[in-house]
Amino acid sequence: ISQFFSRLTERFVNGVDVLMDTFWRIWTDLLDVLGIDASNLTHYFSPAAIANNPTRALLLIGAILLAYWFLSLFLGFFFYVLHMLFGRFFWVARVALFTLSCVYILQKYEGDPEHAVLPLCFVVAVYFMTGPVGFYWRRNSSSSLEEKMDHLDSQIRLLNIRLSRVIENLDRGSEQ
Repeated sequence: ISQFFSRLTERFVNGVDVLMDTFWRIWTDLLDVLGIDASNLTHYFSPAAIANNPTRALLLIGAILLAYWFLSLFLGFFFYVLHMLFGRFFWVARVALFTLSCVYILQKYEGDPEHAVLPLCFVVAVYFMTGPVGFYWRRNSSSSLEEKMDHLDSQIRLLNIRLSRVIENLDRGSEQ
């Protein structure tokens, strides 16, 4: 059984490596289109290169913002699809993805645990961002909050109508 799980995790790690390599190639092609040499990114991060050429700083900031935007779009779409597929059992998919991500990172950095800390922190952050504090949950809670506010507004209108009728009836009774 242990050989089965070790082979399974090895194949899982290889599959994720292929997926990450594909995403990296797409990202480097996109950077090449923007005019940034993706093969030598450390050159763009050096303070001397940015001080000598301020347009590189703008390109670097643009690339970082573009990467953040693509990542947020991808994660938002991915977890929206998972939420639509699993519905109330979305938490099972979140826990499974979190577990598989941790297995991948721990298997990948098996001999070097110091390098596993940053990826594990990123996975934990994504796990908590897709939880009840995440965008999807806040959007649903705000829509239910709007529905509650609309319901309270209609209840107040009904109370005002009833109160005005009671006041009219009291005025009629006092006039007679």
